[in-house]
Amino acid sequence: MNYRFVIWIIVGLALSCTGCVHRQYVTEPYPRWGTEIEVDQLDSAEHLIVRIAYPPDIRDVRACILLVHGMNEYIGRYAGVADYFAKNFLVAGFDLYAHGLSHPSLHQADLALSTGTHTHEIKDAYLAQLPLKNLDLLRKSLDQALQQLISICSEQGLEGKPIFIVSHSLGSLITASYLLQHQHMQAYAQQIAGVIFLGPAFAVTEVPGWRGWFANPFIKLSFHAEEQHLNSRGELSPRVMANQALSLIVVSVLDGIFEVLSWPGLRSLFSPTTPSWVVDYLTNDEQERARIRSDGWFIRQTLLRYVKGIEAEIVAFRSQMSEFKWPYYLIYSEHDPITASWGNHDFAQTTLRNHSDNQILAYPELNHHEHLFSAQPLRNEILEKIVQWLDRRLTHLQGSDDD
Repeated sequence: MNYRFVIWIIVGLALSCTGCVHRQYVTEPYPRWGTEIEVDQLDSAEHLIVRIAYPPDIRDVRACILLVHGMNEYIGRYAGVADYFAKNFLVAGFDLYAHGLSHPSLHQADLALSTGTHTHEIKDAYLAQLPLKNLDLLRKSLDQALQQLISICSEQGLEGKPIFIVSHSLGSLITASYLLQHQHMQAYAQQIAGVIFLGPAFAVTEVPGWRGWFANPFIKLSFHAEEQHLNSRGELSPRVMANQALSLIVVSVLDGIFEVLSWPGLRSLFSPTTPSWVVDYLTNDEQERARIRSDGWFIRQTLLRYVKGIEAEIVAFRSQMSEFKWPYYLIYSEHDPITASWGNHDFAQTTLRNHSDNQILAYPELNHHEHLFSAQPLRNEILEKIVQWLDRRLTHLQGSDDD
């Protein structure tokens, strides 16, 4: 094995594990919005709560919207977003598996705080990620929430109304991969009239500043090896065979390292805590940054096995993303380091012509990741643009029905 490869592994792991020791506390009850509906989980003890909001007059509902949050956050913080859409839409939101109230420890913390406890320590909150070697369990929670939304719309007399998904970051990858997996199997996947992708995780992180000098070659090597290994075309030329052999070695070594560092005893030292620079690039709103830093409902550590699984999910999605047929509105910042923009470029290049309603809104001067939590007036500008796209999409749907 090339000695420089070993050096990059050591440097990358050292950087990723800076500040690994972390104690997390929740000091405020879960921020609720809308009406809560607990979904029966007959095959597990997991909690899934779908919350809904809609206009005072249900007859004003033009369509149904499902909000899908990003990695390590939670849907409770989307109250303002839900209120905005609920003027003309039925809006539903839920916490993905191992997030928010779907997280066993955080759910217990909410119960404790509701009984008068002022502070509740969440010990090793990231350990809820232990079953996550890929995104299957998160796609399952999306599937259950989508079924519940369809049921709610039917109960409210909205059966047949178009359904849209508004997704952010990892939630976008979960949504897009879910739809691709279920496009020929689930009838309700066909009911999705469109998807809004906000800063989607269609690429890996590009660490900014001096940290990137050390971390980015490691990240790119890992991603390139995973992509080469997965996307073998079966060619027998010596060069291709050599690349495949090398990628197999790299992927196997990295998978082994990340797995070992996720074992008991080691994971407490090597599960990276969210670095400070991430919060700086989440939003351009200083008040929102302060809220995020003090918000105990965020998951602050990530199991390395889970990180590697997400990388493999991105690679797998990119290999089939050209088949994505649902109309979409893609919104991103060109200089976003958390999910690099080249993933959006590649996605748009292969899918833009798949539907006439596909649209892209790229902000060439921006570098923050959470567009729905931008500083005003940009926040409302983005929400308004989303509603405008929904209006156009609904108009086209109405026109096709008339035909």
